[in-house]
Amino acid sequence: MSLQLQRYVLALVCSMVVVPYATRLLAQNTSSTVPPVIDVHVHAMDESFPGGPMCPNESKFLASDPGTKEATSGWSQEECTPKLYPAGKGEYLKDVVAEMEGLNVTAVVFGDPKSVQKWRDAAPGRVIPGTSFSQGMQPGAHVPLDELRKDFTKDGFKVMGEIGLQYEGLSPSDPSVDQYFALAEELDIPVAIHMGTGGSGRANVAMPKFRGSMGNPLLLEELLARHPKLRVQVMHAGYPMIDNMLTLLQANSHVYVDVAGLIWSYPLKEVNRYIQRLVEAGFEDRVMFGTDQLQWPRLMSYSISIIQNADYLSPEQKRDILYNNAARFLRLDTAQSK
Repeated sequence: MSLQLQRYVLALVCSMVVVPYATRLLAQNTSSTVPPVIDVHVHAMDESFPGGPMCPNESKFLASDPGTKEATSGWSQEECTPKLYPAGKGEYLKDVVAEMEGLNVTAVVFGDPKSVQKWRDAAPGRVIPGTSFSQGMQPGAHVPLDELRKDFTKDGFKVMGEIGLQYEGLSPSDPSVDQYFALAEELDIPVAIHMGTGGSGRANVAMPKFRGSMGNPLLLEELLARHPKLRVQVMHAGYPMIDNMLTLLQANSHVYVDVAGLIWSYPLKEVNRYIQRLVEAGFEDRVMFGTDQLQWPRLMSYSISIIQNADYLSPEQKRDILYNNAARFLRLDTAQSK
């Protein structure tokens, strides 16, 4: 989810259902007894945006009338207890780092280099830094190629992302941005590309250049044909285009998906159905855990609980999704986490 889109998330929703596993995790005094988790999709925010609590996995999106003042969020704003609150002023980064330590999470954190460095300083050893070639949402507003090369070769950045071309109305295979993917392939840097969901159900109102069709996973095919060694993380798992996502995974073994955003912003049965399709189609080793962490510090523990409570996943599959698959994709460690 882009930083611009996050601002439209402010009008969101209400509360969350407590999941026993999340409660048990938060009760741990140290991370030493908690199996490690890799969250491959976190944003380098300093603060929670002003706004109220949020209820994950809302059951529906509302219709609206263009003749009236339309909300920027399409969630139904249901009531549920207890609520998932944003952090207090000046507390967001501290609260999220405390969650990461208690849950034993290492996170791929995306943002501009200065913002990501704040996270690296706040959570030593728990941040894998990522930065994109985009500067805002205007087409063509991109980081100079030499500057990005420096980020990856001298400043320790490890992932190129989040790449939100869909919000610009562009295909990831558009020739105008191909030089950046060529750089990633040259440097052996994985790329994380937003594909699929617009996040709020109001992309036509809030983000006028956003095109659902530009989130079709099969639009990646020409890019992958030009750059066959490119490692790609399809953010949001291309939701809701499951058949096209499975087609892409079958044809391209260097492609992984993350379940970030999707895991908490759609009805729970739908979320589980989508993840189950990926796993039962034979791609359990390419599904990675992520949150799209923003606004609410305890979103991380809630999202972990969705995977832990999925009765269609074996214990081994849960560990693969929560840690092993991302460790392999990011080449962190060949050892499996049991």
